Amino acid sequence: MANVYEEVKLEDMEYSEEEQTYWYQCPCGDMFTITVEELMRGEDIAPCNSCSLQIKVLYEKQAFATHGQPAQIMVTA
Repeated sequence: MANVYEEVKLEDMEYSEEEQTYWYQCPCGDMFTITVEELMRGEDIAPCNSCSLQIKVLYEKQAFATHGQPAQIMVTA
C-alpha cells in the first residue's frame, strides 16, 4: 500500500467534466488529481502535481467498471 497523506471520499472531490478529472486541494497549494480513466482501471492513488504528497481516493470500483462515473454522482433529468 502506498504511503498516503489522507484518505478522501470521491464525492468530496471536485470534478472537471471537460478534463474528465477529479481534484482535491493539496496543502502545498496545488492539486491532487485522478482521471476517470485511472479510476476505471481500479487505481485509487491521486498524486499532487507539485509535491510528493498523495491521497487515497475512496470509491466503489464496480460503479466505474461499468459506467465511468459513480452512480451517486451521475444525475439524470
